[in-house]
Amino acid sequence: MSEHVLYPLDIIIKKRDGAELTKAEIEHFVHAIVLNGEQKLAEARGEKPATLAATDKVTDAQIAAFLMAVFQRGLSPAELANLTTAMRFSGETFDAAPLHTFTVDKHSTGGVGDKSSLLIAPIVAAAGLELSPSISVPMISGRSLGHTGGTLDKLETIPNFDTQLPLTRFAEVLRECHASLVGQTPRLVPADRILYAMRDHTGTVESPFLITASIMSKKLAESLNALVLDVKVGSGAFMPTYEKSKFLAELMVSTGELAGTRTAALLTTMDEPLGRFSGNWIEVWECVDILQGKRHPMSADLIELSNILSGWMLYLAGKSATPEAGARLADDILRSGAAYKSWLQIVAAHKGDTSIFNDPAAFHQPKATRVLKASRAGYLSGMDCTEVGWAVQRLGAGRAKPGDPVSAHAGIESHAKLGDKLGEGQPIFTLFSEEATLLDEPYRMLEATVEIANKPPQKQPLIREIITKK
Repeated sequence: MSEHVLYPLDIIIKKRDGAELTKAEIEHFVHAIVLNGEQKLAEARGEKPATLAATDKVTDAQIAAFLMAVFQRGLSPAELANLTTAMRFSGETFDAAPLHTFTVDKHSTGGVGDKSSLLIAPIVAAAGLELSPSISVPMISGRSLGHTGGTLDKLETIPNFDTQLPLTRFAEVLRECHASLVGQTPRLVPADRILYAMRDHTGTVESPFLITASIMSKKLAESLNALVLDVKVGSGAFMPTYEKSKFLAELMVSTGELAGTRTAALLTTMDEPLGRFSGNWIEVWECVDILQGKRHPMSADLIELSNILSGWMLYLAGKSATPEAGARLADDILRSGAAYKSWLQIVAAHKGDTSIFNDPAAFHQPKATRVLKASRAGYLSGMDCTEVGWAVQRLGAGRAKPGDPVSAHAGIESHAKLGDKLGEGQPIFTLFSEEATLLDEPYRMLEATVEIANKPPQKQPLIREIITKK
């Protein structure tokens, strides 16, 4: 009996009509996407592209049609697992087995002022150095896009810090430091790079199934034993409602567990910027202060969240009896100075200049500042955190599209948290920019979104819900 011939168009039509795709069909379509991507790269280099069989040819229009079919019809658990796996193995993957260590990572769905990775990586790495058997954190991070910041942009404000390590050096740094923070290589999960760019142009970004396949394919390509997910809820979250954030968390947990990676998701509140600073270098500065034992009151929520997420990582790695005990261990490591020592080792291994941490505040040199003050006495009762994020980006800290440059020193300092009592004229935000002309619009945005009331608001807890394997 002859094998059934698969054509991309037939696969698209089948999904469009609501039928369930087989593993072979999904693998074939993802393979065709990568082959056509390689053809485009060859043409861009002036090389003659390889000749593809008719069954392997897929156009941008067909990829867009496939994405829209998934957006409209969704994916079954089997389809989602198969799509994630096909994307995960669409190019290079990282093999952590030779390291003989327990690998665990953390991923956030994005937020404003969310620099917890810069604390979590050295905390867990310090535990990996001190405890046996060891733990390592292979952290492949992203850049800022939209209203959320990016870990790579923050790290690259450290002079000479190299985020573009090849996988061989990535492994060496993990062996030396037990943590490494890098960007995605061109050959790592190439199917995701193609689909991610296409989703941005086809109105399919918000699909929880496509988000899950994108995030989990990259994370599982790190050869993880465990993964902790920080899924934001609230006015600064990517997903518009609590229910949709929870559904996304459940999809990612089930997908990770099906792939053999212990996975937990924490639904965390993002109704205001996390910590004291939102930007690039200023977020690094805040974390260095914390690592050095300087705990500013405005950083309390950042420290709490970082310890909780680290605690879950230590728990999944078997280093604590409960996540709560893991959080206490994380705080002990942070207070002891061991995490700062680990941070210095990680930065040095990435060729970063560690001398800058002797006086991180001195490195912050914005050319223009402005202070937003309370228009009246009362309580800080609300803000649209997404709007705050856009204000940070328009000060120069973020990008409107991939490839745009970002400013090291642009951003905001928060002087109050939701529920704080304010006097008239009391500072709420200080805005920083490298161009005075960029201050006006963000100032107006922040002024318009800040709410002051006569009574304090009812605040949501930092951790709203925890999703684990059912």
